[in-house]
Amino acid sequence: MSGYNAVLARNTENAPNGNGLYSHSVAFSHYNNLSAQLPIEPETGKLVAGGIKEQAEQCFKNIKAIVDSIDHVMSDIVRITVFVKDIKDVDAVDEVYKSFFPTYVPARTTVAVAALPMDAMVQIEALLSHGEGTIPNAPQAGDLIKLTNNTANAPTSVLSTQTVAFSHYNYLSAQLPIDPKTGRLVVGGVKEQARQVLKNIKSILESIDVPVDDIVKMTIFLKDLSDIEAVNEVYSTFFPDSAIARAVAYVPARTTVEVSALPMDALVQMEAVVSHGDGTPPQEIEDRHGIVIWANNTEDAPKNSLSTQTVAFSHYNHLSAQLPLEPKTGEIVAGGVKEQAEQCLKNVKAIVESINHVMDDVVKVNIFLKNIEDISAVDEIYTTFFPGGTPARRTVGVSALPNDALIQIDVVVSNAEGTPPKAK
Repeated sequence: MSGYNAVLARNTENAPNGNGLYSHSVAFSHYNNLSAQLPIEPETGKLVAGGIKEQAEQCFKNIKAIVDSIDHVMSDIVRITVFVKDIKDVDAVDEVYKSFFPTYVPARTTVAVAALPMDAMVQIEALLSHGEGTIPNAPQAGDLIKLTNNTANAPTSVLSTQTVAFSHYNYLSAQLPIDPKTGRLVVGGVKEQARQVLKNIKSILESIDVPVDDIVKMTIFLKDLSDIEAVNEVYSTFFPDSAIARAVAYVPARTTVEVSALPMDALVQMEAVVSHGDGTPPQEIEDRHGIVIWANNTEDAPKNSLSTQTVAFSHYNHLSAQLPLEPKTGEIVAGGVKEQAEQCLKNVKAIVESINHVMDDVVKVNIFLKNIEDISAVDEIYTTFFPGGTPARRTVGVSALPNDALIQIDVVVSNAEGTPPKAK
């Protein structure tokens, strides 16, 4: 029997049906990736009656039903992502949120997007720890602990923890351009805001003795996508951060989207996923030291000097979001949304195959659409790449995408072989 972890996809009748397109929960190694939940009543398949509070409550009820169905509890959630149609609804969502997380609060990201499936007001996504692992018929140590941390050197919130580590990953709450000393947005424009965001991320990492170059994936949410060049100018002063990283030109995988609004009317917000080579106790010392980051690019997919196509650490690969660009020309593929969706997924597949993996290893898919009404056309193409509907999934409508694309897709891939400790 193999000692490798296996992809474990599960569904429950107590949450809305994925119609064969996705699984409610996809566990691999020490994490469960949950599909984003809409405010749909499982019994009717329709949006719950009422306003934003009722919709938020239904989203959390659906998450809880999935969590319960796999014998976990809500405090096993390490990160929550809240997508609202109207940023003014966040306070109402927070009221409901508090009732589901009365003591422990996970890392969190909140953004307002242009549209959500079924014209919902809110959609909520959760990432769950999975202490027992997924080696078939061989449960791993189920008593791994979460390590939570806050530092006064970065903005604090009663609704989120700055960083939550479990096993070999740290998940950071998305950082706004808030000066921690004043609790207010930093003075200036998008460059000053981007610098403050990255300073906050760096402060959080320093508080847990982790360098910036341990970041494996960055997601940048912009109020105005035309600000990206200014943000990139600042971004390139933080990555690479060390001599070692500069020597190999290491930069994390990356996703960039325009959103309709951010908390505090900020211009930019960033979210980081961080490798955690030390692991969390009681993992054995020999199992939690010296694991390396494997970064990879292939000529068969579009390249970018500010991002790596795929960054593997331990048992996961994090891919940069893929646009519908033809690798040979660097141009958007001809045609409409179907052709663009196919090119995005071809690029994903090329990257996955370049690291000797297959599409069945994908555990999570995030779809960003310029027009949410294109989802049916995208699904036609999607099912040809994921006929079994295994990966967990999230779909949101965004205000704009790089290169004026109609669609962008990023994925998380399981990595059964892990990444090795450094040679002594």
